Amino acid sequence: MLNLWTSHVRKTRSGTIFAAWMNEANALRAEDFQFGPLVSRAVAAESNDQEDREPDDDINDINVEWPPNPDTSIDDQWPPPDPLNDVDDPPPPPPAPKRRRSPSFDDLLATGKPQTGNHRRRAAKRAKGIESKGYEARASTICDHILPAKPVPAPAFDAADLPAAQGAYGAKVESKQEKYGHKKRRTLAELIGLGFQVIHWNGIDARPLMDSTGRIFAVLAGQPTKDRYHEAVNRAYDFIKTQGTASCFPAAMRRHRRGLFAAINVGLTYGKGQTDPTWLDNKQYTSLAERLLANTDIIRMANFASAAFRLWAPLLYAYYVDYNTRLAEALSDLKRPFPKSVFSSAAFNFGPNVWTFKHRDVCNLPYGWCAVQALGRFDPTEGGHLIFWDLKMVVEFPSGALILLPSATIAHSNIPVRDGEERVSFTQFTAGGLFRYIDNGCRTQDRLASEDPEKFASLMKLRESRWQDGLALFSTLDELLPDE
Repeated sequence: MLNLWTSHVRKTRSGTIFAAWMNEANALRAEDFQFGPLVSRAVAAESNDQEDREPDDDINDINVEWPPNPDTSIDDQWPPPDPLNDVDDPPPPPPAPKRRRSPSFDDLLATGKPQTGNHRRRAAKRAKGIESKGYEARASTICDHILPAKPVPAPAFDAADLPAAQGAYGAKVESKQEKYGHKKRRTLAELIGLGFQVIHWNGIDARPLMDSTGRIFAVLAGQPTKDRYHEAVNRAYDFIKTQGTASCFPAAMRRHRRGLFAAINVGLTYGKGQTDPTWLDNKQYTSLAERLLANTDIIRMANFASAAFRLWAPLLYAYYVDYNTRLAEALSDLKRPFPKSVFSSAAFNFGPNVWTFKHRDVCNLPYGWCAVQALGRFDPTEGGHLIFWDLKMVVEFPSGALILLPSATIAHSNIPVRDGEERVSFTQFTAGGLFRYIDNGCRTQDRLASEDPEKFASLMKLRESRWQDGLALFSTLDELLPDE
């Protein structure tokens, strides 16, 4: 037998015995050493120890497969966890709280729900203030719209020369043509050939019209660019178009002194022998009128017109608000076409191509303004222009834009749009007779003369100065600018 190791003791340099176990190994070579009894005693001791311990099923179960088979042990974890890296994953962080977004104007229109909390209370307070005092122009609004506005001067025109009737509750009728409309259709090229000036306008930026004295007698008021206003205009147009198409208008309603299109008026009317203002009766079109007045997009356009009126003619606007308040006090059941509108009446002109004859709305207040808003899908550089005949101006009039003008005294009309294009219009106005009704103590002029001759005489003396007093309600650009 080959011995592969030697049994001897070694010492290190320091004297330490190295591999002392060799002595024990050498002892095993003794002839009297018996290894068997030692093994027997070790086996017996191990057997007694196993009987005292509880069995470990994970180790002693001979039926457990290792490694586990995924097909037969679907409940076991595989691959087996690493004991060194088996650390519970930390719980995921909680999601960040969502920031609550304030509802936009379009959200409120879409849901029909009022704002809540502080927003609702402020909105209610603002609405109440508008109903009692009208709109107020903020300093920021003045800076954003009036300061950058580029006026359209009319140096050869004086608003004092406009044809107001005596007493200034209506306009003077100088010819049947102006009252009932001049039915000749004019194109843009023809008007340019007649010497008319074309005013290019984007329909957004405001441009006041100023006469030779600096009075702002009309304004191209534009339209908002925020809160998706243009989308609201498009929806309003689609709604008016759909409602008009679904209505059966007879031929008599499609041919009248304003043009060749169907139209309905809503709101207050007074005159032609009436003793008190009344709500217009639309007969079989009453439900149509109610749907138009309840449309939220049309209401938004109407309210914007009143806000623009306040911005560009604050004195005239306050004059309207004062008379509206007195009229509401006199008529307990008074209805208004739009809650926040300063105007008492509105006209919906249905397409598909609304173009009006040259005319003047002589029954409106001669120094008052009416609000005209165009809607549709057309190229404003090719058609749809508003014509100011007294000024010899042709103004581009894009969809959604607003123009404020004294419609009773300035002759106006518009150019039709091109074939295949569509245009309708939405107009608000107030009859001059309503102002006379309030001045007469909420009665007719004949009744005033018989019941209160002294007051009747004093009002007759004011007839000569009322036109000049009305013109004084127009503002100049310097008056609108904030004080430095």
